[in-house]
Amino acid sequence: MKPYTPGEQPPPGKFIKLNTNENPYPPPAAVVDAIRSAATGPLNRYPDPVATSFRRAAAEALGLPGPEWILAGNGSDEILTLLVRGFVGEGERLRLPYPSYILYRTLADIQGAAWEQTPFVDDWKLPAAFGQSADDLKLVLLPNPNSPSGTIVSPEQITEIASTLTCPLVVDEAYADFAQQNCIDLVQSCDNILITRTLSKSYGLAGIRFGFLIAKPEVIAELGKIKDSYNCDAISIAAATAAMHSQDWLADVVTKMNLTRERLTAELAELGFRVTPSHANFVWCQHPSGRHAEIYEYLKRNQILIRYMDFPDWGDGLRISIGTDEQIDACLLMISRAIQSFA
Repeated sequence: MKPYTPGEQPPPGKFIKLNTNENPYPPPAAVVDAIRSAATGPLNRYPDPVATSFRRAAAEALGLPGPEWILAGNGSDEILTLLVRGFVGEGERLRLPYPSYILYRTLADIQGAAWEQTPFVDDWKLPAAFGQSADDLKLVLLPNPNSPSGTIVSPEQITEIASTLTCPLVVDEAYADFAQQNCIDLVQSCDNILITRTLSKSYGLAGIRFGFLIAKPEVIAELGKIKDSYNCDAISIAAATAAMHSQDWLADVVTKMNLTRERLTAELAELGFRVTPSHANFVWCQHPSGRHAEIYEYLKRNQILIRYMDFPDWGDGLRISIGTDEQIDACLLMISRAIQSFA
């Protein structure tokens, strides 16, 4: 089986990192205070096995009926693992769009399940085949916004897709805080829609590892049976709870990053790139020269990391995470010099 390959993680301070969709800004001060407090607490005791404080704070922040609609996990990757483990048996099948988050395929391989890729069409639109049911189809995974494209499927279309499926539809909203719409309301109105979220991106907590699932209480109760006993540690629970109480901070940071995203999109277009309109904290772009790997290598030699991605039967391109304005200025300068070097 092919392993999932994470983005490069160089030692701190040596590179401008625009390759793994991290938040360039530090988390809220309240989160740091909560971590310090938890670190001086009873670490000799096991943590709350169901992260009650976080679930209450998240339910309030997201307008959910109560904490019983939330399952906490060690990053949204653990939540995705639980979903595949719980719904897809050996020899059964899950579906994902292509190109998208390749970890989905790895999780199917671990389970001994099959995976089916449905290619996007016409500038990242989903074909009708994505919503077709089948006897052995047990789970459909849809990143929304998608990576690497940053494109989004509307809640109306997601509702339509869910209505044609006889299995759960998981909407992976890792980047939803950067978009103008999300599907949280659909969980209450559609029996087979589930949502995964992470604190790694918008809340600046990639180093903490905390994610969660939003689903009907009966689904949360069943999936809780197959998680690790203490899957979230005391420090991460404290940090995540404080993050959920920091909604003003979140709104300010998201606004700032989205403005930077729009500027990056416009300036890449001036450099000749075709940039896919993004609703996430990154952009996907392609240069008419097709020399994406060379641009990536040029930037790396100059201590700027972006993501070069090559999808078989689809094509390649560059995914650039949204950094600070200063980091984006440096990145654009190096991209311009890389293109000039081709002349």
